[in-house]
Amino acid sequence: MAGKVGFIGLGAMGGPMALNLAKAGFSLVVNDIIEAKTRPLKATGATVADSAQAVAAATERTVVIVETTAQAEAVILGKQGIVDGARAGHIVLCMATIDPFAARDIADRLAARGMAMLDAPVSGGTARAQSGELSVIVGGDRAVFDKCQDLFSAMGSRSFHVGPLGSGLAMKLVNNMLVQVNTVAVAEALVLGVKAGLDPQMIYDVVRVSTGASAAWEMRVPRILAGDYAPGGTVDISYKDQELETAFAKRLGVPVLLANLTQQVYQMARAQGLNKEDGSAVVKIYEHLAGISVREGNK
Repeated sequence: MAGKVGFIGLGAMGGPMALNLAKAGFSLVVNDIIEAKTRPLKATGATVADSAQAVAAATERTVVIVETTAQAEAVILGKQGIVDGARAGHIVLCMATIDPFAARDIADRLAARGMAMLDAPVSGGTARAQSGELSVIVGGDRAVFDKCQDLFSAMGSRSFHVGPLGSGLAMKLVNNMLVQVNTVAVAEALVLGVKAGLDPQMIYDVVRVSTGASAAWEMRVPRILAGDYAPGGTVDISYKDQELETAFAKRLGVPVLLANLTQQVYQMARAQGLNKEDGSAVVKIYEHLAGISVREGNK
């Protein structure tokens, strides 16, 4: 599908995703509330617009990847939003992790104006966003999904059409719930082992080839051992995602004990000022409570 592509939200995930679209030859019109984030795209030849409305007016498809449900609603439906600039037939790809029920409401309001939407959250973190190897998890009309395969292929190594609109977000929340709960388990296990006198590197080496191995173990432990808490996904975002997960579960009448419990660990980390550090920084809460440092061992 030819034509210019809009891209709104150039943060830790959106920035590299947009750059991959530019590398793939797409002509982009971009917008972010922080002007500095648009500069790398401008350097590739992208046009910088001053509003979501202006982005939509100049394009046929617009990617939105912001942080919260409220931000997505504002960008798509608010004053100077996409809905004010787009023409009938415009496609919105909402790639932000937001409330599935809110996404359906947004899509219904766009449909009333002759516009289509897909919910298409991504998984893989900042490293895969940079390499273009994200998993794109899509809900919405299959025909619209097919029209956007060129975009998905430029940003990810695989795309899944998982059902009607809202299904992509439901799948993303299921995945995120697992990794966020598991991250807390990783922190607990690592601190327990170090407190018992085990070498932290040895704990990592043994578990990664044993039955306790997981994607969270592989992703989190090397960062903890290196003391690297630069955000791939912040504590704040993990907390926000768990708020979405638990609220979604309540709407569906499903008990989610571990998601509710581990959310409080992320809240403890936020209370300690770790908001903008990587989600693996929850280990610091356990280090403090146990009186040890994982990096330094049981000293």
